[in-house]
Amino acid sequence: MSISVIIPTYNEAGYIAETIEKISANSVQEILVVDGGSGDKTLSKARTAGAKTLKCPQKGRAVQMNYGARHARGKILYFLHADTHPPSRFATCINRAIADGYDAGCFQLSFDDDHFLLQFYSWFTRFDIDAFRFGDQSLFVDRNVFSDLRGFQEDHMMMEGQDMVRRIKNSYSFVLLDDTVTTSARKYRRQGIVKLQLVFFLIFCLHYLGISQQNLVYIYNGLLY
Repeated sequence: MSISVIIPTYNEAGYIAETIEKISANSVQEILVVDGGSGDKTLSKARTAGAKTLKCPQKGRAVQMNYGARHARGKILYFLHADTHPPSRFATCINRAIADGYDAGCFQLSFDDDHFLLQFYSWFTRFDIDAFRFGDQSLFVDRNVFSDLRGFQEDHMMMEGQDMVRRIKNSYSFVLLDDTVTTSARKYRRQGIVKLQLVFFLIFCLHYLGISQQNLVYIYNGLLY
């Protein structure tokens, strides 16, 4: 089945071309880079690398991914972060999962850094537990399922990926594949590996305690910036 790869971006000029190159090694319907107002060369580098670029009227990962989905032509939507590289044969893996009857799924996670703590964190993503499902692992979903769920919740400025996975699992079949994506550890290197993971855990807990998105963003930014 045809796959549309959707990548939300904001000032990702340093990563986007290499990510598109990794994707292009597979047979996909299209690569859509959906930008939220970058002030760098993200869009020009994406176009040069072979992607179709879209300027989203509003910044926000959930908003940008929904915008990309509305413009996508593929029967399968594959959402990928700009600094994350999919497995070498990701299209084959996704098509096989859909053919096996799954409606959606994701890959396991690895980092581009061999620090033992990062390897430890990524090890947990092999378990099919909702607490370990985050956007960095990428997400593929049948477009009819995505439409039925009305896409990502656009009021979510954080945790939008985990919220989507939870809603998919409530009504549809979801699979965790054996292959891994490789994501950049840049935030961990910048903020500190232990500190950033503790902040992520705090945001996760507060989210499920019902703290508003605005307060989650306020707490996140206050702790890290």
